[in-house]
Amino acid sequence: MTGHDANGHGDGQRGRRSRALKAVGLVLAGTLVVGAGAAGWAYRHLNDNITSVDIDNALGDNRPARAVTTPSPSGTASATPLPTEAVNILVLGSDSRSGTENQELGGGDSTGARSDTAMVVHIDAGRTGATVVSIPRDTLVTRPSCPLPSGGSTAVAYGAMFNTAYAVGGPVCAVKTVESMTNVRMDHFVEVDFSGFAKLVDALGGVTVTTAQDIDDEDSRLRLAAGTHHLDGTRALALARTRHGVGDGSDLGRIGLQQTLVKALLEQISSTDLLAGPTRLYQVADAITGSLTTDTGLDSLAELMELGQSLRGLSAENVTTVTMPVVTAPSDPNRVVAREPAAGDLWESLNQG
Repeated sequence: MTGHDANGHGDGQRGRRSRALKAVGLVLAGTLVVGAGAAGWAYRHLNDNITSVDIDNALGDNRPARAVTTPSPSGTASATPLPTEAVNILVLGSDSRSGTENQELGGGDSTGARSDTAMVVHIDAGRTGATVVSIPRDTLVTRPSCPLPSGGSTAVAYGAMFNTAYAVGGPVCAVKTVESMTNVRMDHFVEVDFSGFAKLVDALGGVTVTTAQDIDDEDSRLRLAAGTHHLDGTRALALARTRHGVGDGSDLGRIGLQQTLVKALLEQISSTDLLAGPTRLYQVADAITGSLTTDTGLDSLAELMELGQSLRGLSAENVTTVTMPVVTAPSDPNRVVAREPAAGDLWESLNQG
């Protein structure tokens, strides 16, 4: 599937701004707006909002190779040209129940967290096209041994659910598990929690989605009749978490809803004039940065802004969203495994730049 077209490109600065907002919304649902107009105490506050994990140091050198960086042309007008090489970002939506807000939004066990949503965002060399690959949380994988913050490491686990990697070893183990199953280097990591996602949607004024069937899911607390709905943050989050109320109740149905929601967010971002007023801009920026955990390569406004600016040439129509090919697991009809050779071919294509 491909991302929606913008609601008109416009002329001059307005057109460039719309394209930039759409592109950055793909990765972090609005990262670019973080830096626009922020200064002084606001800048420091937003910068301090971001939590980071030193994944590179934790995992060391036993990882897939980084993509080869193409040198910038000589004689460029910019002293610090923006990066243009291919980049892979593991984006997780965490179902953490820590904190009062997350517990109220998520329910369930408050003692742990798993990655409800996992997407590998691959931005092509040149940064004018991108592929977003969703990984079903119910996929059975070989979970590698992962280092623990307290010392030591986890044991290798065979036939483990993919989302348990985050539960047992946090972001470091999630990254290592994805790299192990794909042989693709994750250049960056981004995690968004429950309350932050809901606040972002509210700061944007809600999102409009269309569902093809009725949804009634007691677990996510969402009831929607088939049709078009404008959702606030709480209901949008419930839609992202819904699985038992659609299709066969598997994670594949939820992924379809999540991809619909991503498109709705892109459309809302591109149609909202965030730069027209500092209040809304700050609310969106505060919601984004307050909900993020990143690797140390994206843990500042400057780094996030550089990423956003490098995506100015990426239009929504050049974004493809797919789900990793899977089949029912022979050992458990409620689980899936990667369908080969299709899954391997997909991951290999990301290594081609």
